[in-house]
Amino acid sequence: MIKPDKILIIGPAWVGDMVLAQSLFKTLKANNPNCTIDVAAPAWTLPLLERMPEVSSKIALPFKHKQLAFFERIKFGKTLKNQGYSQAIILTNSFKSALLPWAAGIKQRTSYLGEMRYGLINDIRALDKTKLKKTVERFVNLGLITGQNLPVAIPNPAMLSNQVNALATLNKLGLHQPNTKVLGLCPGAEYGEAKRWPAQYYAEVADVALNKGWQVWLFGSDKDIPVTTTIHQLTKNRCVDFGGKTKLGEAIDLMSLCDTIISNDSGLMHIAAALDKKLIAIYGSSDPHHTPPMHPDAVIKYLGLACSPCFKRECPLKDPNTILNCLKNISPASIVDKIHL
Repeated sequence: MIKPDKILIIGPAWVGDMVLAQSLFKTLKANNPNCTIDVAAPAWTLPLLERMPEVSSKIALPFKHKQLAFFERIKFGKTLKNQGYSQAIILTNSFKSALLPWAAGIKQRTSYLGEMRYGLINDIRALDKTKLKKTVERFVNLGLITGQNLPVAIPNPAMLSNQVNALATLNKLGLHQPNTKVLGLCPGAEYGEAKRWPAQYYAEVADVALNKGWQVWLFGSDKDIPVTTTIHQLTKNRCVDFGGKTKLGEAIDLMSLCDTIISNDSGLMHIAAALDKKLIAIYGSSDPHHTPPMHPDAVIKYLGLACSPCFKRECPLKDPNTILNCLKNISPASIVDKIHL
């Protein structure tokens, strides 16, 4: 039986985008408190959804990243036919992401056209990038009635954390609850080097905090182990290096214990904002006007050089005097000044 208030969201694969999607969930709930929101997304994003009270059911998609798996998606979509969804909102632009709601027979399938998805999407929304400049605005717009204006104030993501789980994770790693202030550093960025502030700079900031009696915690995935290890070594092994040692959910709960977080433009940056942390966000090749941290007090460090934003994974400049200046010219001292140690 179709339920008029039951919505299936096809969620994004990037951690940061999934955090921003909570603004859509909040908007849907504000407009219709009785609606039910289920989200289908890659399994690695489910720890985020578990911390969003607006989401009822979390559906792990059993497909590899970038894998078309055409017939498998059709088969999986058919398993959702009896769930009673009245609408699907697809947050990604790929052809494959629109297959599942179509196969599920969901009557209203809302999204932007994306990869020529005529038929798969039957509620096509116009994407005016001059009016919808931010990713979060584009997400929220899909939850509105056609022609409806964006809310004056888009609700910020606000994720729940679990201190009991955080302390259990510390215990598992042979650590104890901190009795001093904690500075969290998120020096990675999966997209590429052009989004990563230099490890040496992070280490210089860490040294100042450590010398003031703070603890410094380093966060990152397996891919970030080289950079967190480098920072740890540069500070004479005085940091707590969580790089590659925590699952996403554990990292979220540990970040909730931090007093201040410094991060590149990454998924962890958006998590820090959603945890209501004091945040300093560093931008290089990306654009803070497009994907800003959704927190009114977040401090954004962005130089806005003539070559920025280039949105490249690696700096396209070859001159050693200019390469990565969008990041290298943000001094450690300018960051320390914002922490008020």
